[in-house]
Amino acid sequence: MYDRAFTEKFTAARRAVIARDFARLNDRQREAVLTTEGPLLLLAGAGSGKTTVLIHRIANLIRYGRASDTDELPPDVTEDDLAFLENLPADPDAAETARARALCALDRVEPWRIIAITFTNKAAEELKNRLAAMLGPDADGIWAMTFHAACSRILRRHADLLGWPTSFTIYDQDDAVAVMKRVLRELDIDDRILPPKTVLGYISRAKDALQSPADMTEEAQAGYDVRKKNVARAYTEYARRLKAAGAMDFDDLIYLTVRLFREYPDVEAYYRRYFRYILVDEYQDTDNLQYLLASSIAGPGGNICVVGDDDQSIYKFRGATIENILSFEERYKNARCIKLEQNYRSTGNILDAANAVIKNNASRKGKKLWTDAGAGEKIRFRLLENDDEEAEYIANTVLAGLAAGRHFNDYAVLYRMNAQSNRLEFAFKRSGIPYRVIGGMRFFERAEIKDIMAYLCVVQNPADDLRLLRIVNVPARGIGDTTVERLRAVAAETGDSLFTVASHAADYPELKSAAARLAGFTGLITDLRAALADGMPLDDFYDLLLEKTGYIASLGDSDEALARGDNIRELKSNVVTFMERTPEPTLAQFLDETALYTDLDRYEQSDDAVVMMTMHAAKGLEFSNVFITGMEDGIFPSLRSIGEQEEMEEERRLCYVAITRAKRHLTMTAARRRMMFGRTSANMVSRFIEEIPPEHIEGTEALSQSRSRGDWYGEPDPEYLEYDRREREQERVPAYGESYRRPASFAAYGGAARPASKKPAPARPVSPPQKTALPAVATGSVVHHKAFGRGVVTKVTPMPGDAMLEIVFDTAGTKRVMLKTAAAFMTIE
Repeated sequence: MYDRAFTEKFTAARRAVIARDFARLNDRQREAVLTTEGPLLLLAGAGSGKTTVLIHRIANLIRYGRASDTDELPPDVTEDDLAFLENLPADPDAAETARARALCALDRVEPWRIIAITFTNKAAEELKNRLAAMLGPDADGIWAMTFHAACSRILRRHADLLGWPTSFTIYDQDDAVAVMKRVLRELDIDDRILPPKTVLGYISRAKDALQSPADMTEEAQAGYDVRKKNVARAYTEYARRLKAAGAMDFDDLIYLTVRLFREYPDVEAYYRRYFRYILVDEYQDTDNLQYLLASSIAGPGGNICVVGDDDQSIYKFRGATIENILSFEERYKNARCIKLEQNYRSTGNILDAANAVIKNNASRKGKKLWTDAGAGEKIRFRLLENDDEEAEYIANTVLAGLAAGRHFNDYAVLYRMNAQSNRLEFAFKRSGIPYRVIGGMRFFERAEIKDIMAYLCVVQNPADDLRLLRIVNVPARGIGDTTVERLRAVAAETGDSLFTVASHAADYPELKSAAARLAGFTGLITDLRAALADGMPLDDFYDLLLEKTGYIASLGDSDEALARGDNIRELKSNVVTFMERTPEPTLAQFLDETALYTDLDRYEQSDDAVVMMTMHAAKGLEFSNVFITGMEDGIFPSLRSIGEQEEMEEERRLCYVAITRAKRHLTMTAARRRMMFGRTSANMVSRFIEEIPPEHIEGTEALSQSRSRGDWYGEPDPEYLEYDRREREQERVPAYGESYRRPASFAAYGGAARPASKKPAPARPVSPPQKTALPAVATGSVVHHKAFGRGVVTKVTPMPGDAMLEIVFDTAGTKRVMLKTAAAFMTIE
């Protein structure tokens, strides 16, 4: 036994040596890294380096175990060892470093006994890569993955206990909707009254509450709500069909894992022993099931570290509950809390604005972001006349930035609703600005990709009836709708899968005429399964599948067909990348990864294009220059949140998230008039603008001093609507390639907004546009563009009052621009 004085000295020396490994962290970050035992809540503000803290905390656990957070000493340490630690040189050599780490370590943690759960594949991949860079081979085996991926891995071992095959497939949202459509049709439930997505929403909430189909049915039968009874019927049949197909939807992955732990305590105990440390990122976005899963693995007083920011809880509509983070210290009585408030992303004015907005929320634990990077520029606010001017102002600001040496990917445009991207896209196309919409057509939602993925899923799990029906006649092989319906009928009667029935089609009189064609299909799948079973590498198998199915050849040779073929070949890149980073890769693992893929996972910030996305999608990203558009009451905050405190606080958190995406420059825009869904609205400027103190924002001088102002508030009168209709008929936003008349009312970008009028503009005749002479330009003309540099005109397409130019620039490549718009930014030799 060691005496108290020696123990205290050794513990202090050991902690000091361990802390030197993390000297680059700030005090609060380092405290979080060295706190290893028991429940820990890390309140990590936006841009506070939480991923860095997670990585270093894992490194500490692997290198030193629990040594930094205990006064327990290893056996056989001596006074000489203490003297060595106390006098360790500032720059020790390799031998001294090895001895110091050996002396300091206590119960080092094996990598596979750490599970770090994130919310996106992209975040999980970043975590893995940074851990590998810091720890090398010691990082192998760490469970750094999403909730869904972790549950999928667990269920691959134990799903049979719940009656599912371990070779189950995963249905995405489109698959789930397709199954539900058929369920509603066969149950004779009117999908106009209960749309499939609505029913799936009810089912999702039921699963989050751990409610089974039987539970929902019992609850519905006890009341008189016909809607609930129909949902319960649909839930029961939907669950039956998925189980029969050996398939799970996204919710099932977590729901069934929690059920597994509850119904099989020995399995729960195994994983509780297996994982010594659990870390959960973005804890403020967890729902009830995710909370239950994490607490099951951690146990009542386990080593669970949750990282999150109550001020960034913005996913209530997905079932997330802010209470999970607000009540963490109540649920874990011995929990410690560390706040990370130093921001490494944004300037002082941006942070002060975010702090000023979020402090108006009542449901928060409280913290204040700060930076030592300086105040930076004030936030810029611009009030434009309408949404066309708003879009053109943003496009022109981007072009001006390009002329000043910035890049397109320095800019991001954030909006509350996807519908707001419409005007922006047109403005960017007119100006030749490359852009990428996050949340548009996703790669894995493309028909050709879903077809190939369906083939892979059926090879993995022939009982997957939904995917089989998608490809049974793709490419066309003479298996029509009549044959498919007969196939369905036989399968329903026998209780077999469609694949099993198709494999024995000759045994059923109603299928004999199509038996040969069905045998051709099932034989194809069987051959592919055999090749995979023989150990064929996944990339070679993918080539074999394309060859045997003849899918690409069936597309034809049109431009669209070539593009679809390119997408299919791009999918092979995913296969190859998956193989490179996965030990002993399997088809099941690849399907699990792609099933949980999102459009954001494909986003590469190195792509030189302006990024456009909703504020929800922007969470976790950062940009040098950010535009937040539609800053009007009714748009942001949304109309339904006004007057509802809980909803308004979520909208305010969303504003906080949007503001803190900006690193250097933030511009917030509003429009006096905005057309949404075919109707013009005239709303007040967002109350969030008024919550930002004037010392941090410029351009708000045009706003009145009171929220009672009525300059642009309320429903426009009929005369105003007619004026607006005719204005837009003249100044409509055209499709790319059409002529466009720049609105005469547009203020030069960067200029002051128009003063507010006391009432809507009266109806007035619309004068024809003034004809102005266009610059002389012809094929071969040399131009100098402020953003794109020197270029040569290769094509001129005359249009009414304008012309479309195709220009090959020396450094920017080929661009198409409208002459009238481009003339303001280029000179012609």
